[in-house]
Amino acid sequence: MRVLGIESSCDETGVAIYDTERGLLGHRLHSQIDLHAAYGGVVPELASRDHIRRLPLLLREVLAETGLAMGDIDGIAYTAGPGLAGALLVGSSVAEALALALGVPALPVHHLEGHLLSPLLSATPPEFPFVALLVSGGHTQLMRVAGVGDYTLLGETVDDAAGEAFDKTAKLIGLPYPGGPALARLALEGTPGRFKLPRPMLHSKDFDFSFSGLKTAVLTAAGAEGFGEADKPDLAAEFQAAAVDVLVAKSMSALRHTGLRQLVVAGGVGANLALRAALDEAAARRRAKVFYPEMELCTDNGAMIAFAGALRFMAGAQAEVGDGRFAVRPRWSLLDIAAPRPPVAA
Repeated sequence: MRVLGIESSCDETGVAIYDTERGLLGHRLHSQIDLHAAYGGVVPELASRDHIRRLPLLLREVLAETGLAMGDIDGIAYTAGPGLAGALLVGSSVAEALALALGVPALPVHHLEGHLLSPLLSATPPEFPFVALLVSGGHTQLMRVAGVGDYTLLGETVDDAAGEAFDKTAKLIGLPYPGGPALARLALEGTPGRFKLPRPMLHSKDFDFSFSGLKTAVLTAAGAEGFGEADKPDLAAEFQAAAVDVLVAKSMSALRHTGLRQLVVAGGVGANLALRAALDEAAARRRAKVFYPEMELCTDNGAMIAFAGALRFMAGAQAEVGDGRFAVRPRWSLLDIAAPRPPVAA
């Protein structure tokens, strides 16, 4: 089965085709970073309009890359949430219209499920069950994953997500948009430890996270008398070290709690090299292994949506031929997704 995947939940437009026998055939991704940079953050209306412009172009490019025609597509998966409502509406309307025209099924996909399953696309994928650390701009969660749709929430952030904290901290010390990658680059020039920042909820004996207090501590340090440009690298390095310490400690605790030895890391923050190095080192001490998506698949992308849709199609997800009707869910808990079940024989 060849599944076309469409992602448009925020500021990246992604299109991909996944073949259930041959794997990922091709994908295209357009980032809106340059579009939003002047505003210091994502402008929803501009994001939606850019998705409208980019989707037809990316679709044609993917078809050309794979040598396929629209008639070769057997199903369409698209991000229905969570995300920006207007951006989601663009991708879902395109997907449902194509499904209606082609007479193929259309399947709404949860954005976080796409991230959660994306490491399975790598050359050395994990096997179920595993612990998953979802770290992105909008979400920080630890899950026990027993199979497609079989997810148990172990813990989550009670305030800011890790990626959100990176971005806000970067803005506090005057770094350009997008803040998270800029802060990570600046941290390479600094030394952690000179500034003393808290590790919130590090010893809370649960799997929840909190990054708001860490951000406030950065604000206090940056506002202190005498703080200048030369101090920014050290403060960035300490912030990153504090966030990484918490993420690593909670992840190792989750492995101990579940008795599992596989940790999957997904979401944009999963591309952070300091986090990867610390997780790999900590997991090796526990004789565990960490799995990541390919770097190009850490951000939002169509490949993860096509793949998640394909897995659900293969697992018997109930998806009827597209009829042009659609709905999006800007707020949508991953725990609301039931495991797909094959149809009952008559």
